[in-house]
Amino acid sequence: MSGIKVTKKQSSNKAEKQKDWPVVVYMWAVGLGIAGYLVVGEAIFELRPHPIHWLAGLVGGVFGVGVGWLWYRWRGDVI
Repeated sequence: MSGIKVTKKQSSNKAEKQKDWPVVVYMWAVGLGIAGYLVVGEAIFELRPHPIHWLAGLVGGVFGVGVGWLWYRWRGDVI
């Protein structure tokens, strides 16, 4: 025998370590983003400038991400 030692190299595949967000987080973010845009932006701030509508949708989406993660921790994913 030659005496050469073979060692196993650990894989550093980023795809295995990096996971995507759960579907429920995306659903809450999109749902509350659209609701924020339509309800807050269109109904309440109808006469105000248009950037407030987008800001209301963005705030709703960010809030939806938080609610989605809470839902995921409490009830699990929808799939």
